[in-house]
Amino acid sequence: MPKTREFIRFFGGQTNPLLCLARTLRARASVSNCYVHAYAHVAGYSNISVAGELKIGIRAPGFQSGKDQTLLHVRGKLMIEGNVSIGRGSRVEIGEEAVCLLADCNLNGASDLVIRHGLTIGEGSTVSWGCQILDDDWHILDYAGRRPRDPKIIIGKRVWIGSRALINKGVQIGDGSVVAAGAVVSGVFPAGVLIAGNPARVIRENVTWS
Repeated sequence: MPKTREFIRFFGGQTNPLLCLARTLRARASVSNCYVHAYAHVAGYSNISVAGELKIGIRAPGFQSGKDQTLLHVRGKLMIEGNVSIGRGSRVEIGEEAVCLLADCNLNGASDLVIRHGLTIGEGSTVSWGCQILDDDWHILDYAGRRPRDPKIIIGKRVWIGSRALINKGVQIGDGSVVAAGAVVSGVFPAGVLIAGNPARVIRENVTWS
């Protein structure tokens, strides 16, 4: 009975609660502990595993409409550990060869993630609204001295990524670091630093955030 009340309370507060409930029940035929917004469109449920809870399109910044669409297309693997939210208006595509691990983190609304190789986001991390995370250039830029690098993106634990930041292929960000709004990030960064600018660089060390 408590679960029934919880469901009624949750879906009653949603835009178009019956459609939200229908999409959630459809998701749960393949994925346990998943909530899907009425205007979220998901393909590839069979490629999603959840050890915790996944909310798709449920959470949103105050400026977003209840009818903003969220798109999630999973052809590779999406692994959820802990409680994870993919915010309303986000567009996420995970390619056939890619593995995406999201661990107890929050992706705010209107962000774009296109993953062809791999993405890891650690526990307690937050991606603010309007960010882009892209692990491929879709072209090859060749020049003398060019060194190949692993395109997979690794974002550590308790990392804050500010709004409108762009995270490029091969980026690694250490635990507890902060990426300033609008930063264009390439390369490898240590733990506990403030990263800002275009191209982004370390501008403060030994930072904390709350």
